[in-house]
Amino acid sequence: MKIIAYGIRADEKPFLDKWSEENSDVEVISTGKLLDETTVDQAKGADGVVTYQQKPYTADVLDKLGRFGIKYLSLRNVGFDNVDVDAAKRNNIRVTNVPAYSPQAIAEFTVTQLMRLLRRTNTFDRKMANGDLRWAPDIADELNQMTVGVYATGRIGRAAIQIYKGFGAKVIAYDIYHNPELEKEGIYVDTPAELYAKADVISLHAPATKENEHMLDDAAFAQMKTGIYILNPARGILIDTDALIRALDSGKVAGAAIDTYEDEVGIFNSDFGSFDKIPDERLKNLLKRENVLVSPHIAFYTKRAVHNMVCYAMDANKSLIKTGKSDKLVDL
Repeated sequence: MKIIAYGIRADEKPFLDKWSEENSDVEVISTGKLLDETTVDQAKGADGVVTYQQKPYTADVLDKLGRFGIKYLSLRNVGFDNVDVDAAKRNNIRVTNVPAYSPQAIAEFTVTQLMRLLRRTNTFDRKMANGDLRWAPDIADELNQMTVGVYATGRIGRAAIQIYKGFGAKVIAYDIYHNPELEKEGIYVDTPAELYAKADVISLHAPATKENEHMLDDAAFAQMKTGIYILNPARGILIDTDALIRALDSGKVAGAAIDTYEDEVGIFNSDFGSFDKIPDERLKNLLKRENVLVSPHIAFYTKRAVHNMVCYAMDANKSLIKTGKSDKLVDL
């Protein structure tokens, strides 16, 4: 049995090596290169492919995997919207993902960023770097006095809710699908508009779908309280960046923590050497603001999460090769 793992980073390699040692019946080939038209030939002779990347899994790549007789593609991440579905079906390629590698990691990071916004730490860091140790006028807000609106109550949303509750915040939520336990607590509102109108904080935990693209646009911001805080550790396309900038300029949005960005591919996880060389003016606009926290898609990035992403994906691929089954198959 042979599995090739693409895009293996230095932080993933120890976990992959340990998995390989524990699964001596599998020959594991790894490369730091991503799976694309220039590297797909390396998969020839493999029984399955494990990979992680933001760039598309194109028809050309999937057709070639099909010609190689490879029918199993296991992603080390949640999202599979970058898979060419028609090509996967045409080649009878079955796809697995890692639906939950550490919901707690993402939830903890989200709330940490909110607390930084509320306590104005970015402002104080900049002031103190210039020798200004005064308190005023940067007085803080308290989370225990606020209503947090959680949009989507899947694993990550529910983990975030528990933390928000621990701070004493009132929590309301919106989701098309209601969690039975949260339903009993009566925290659901009927529409996104109701969530926007009642919340002091909007915490986004929704997937990237066509229906959700730019769900926070000018119209959505107009329905919110003045002074709203926006948190997006989910998917960049949920927010219309231009609309967010306008809402920040007008004061409608008091602060935002953005861990995902709609144009992040090719920008996040890159070193441009200096701020001026970042090739995205809208992103630089956000980065310059004291009331905006931009992080390069790192909410997931913990040792536990990386371990789970590697091992769950490898386990799923091995299971598919041996049995044709996996509990992590996605419905393309």
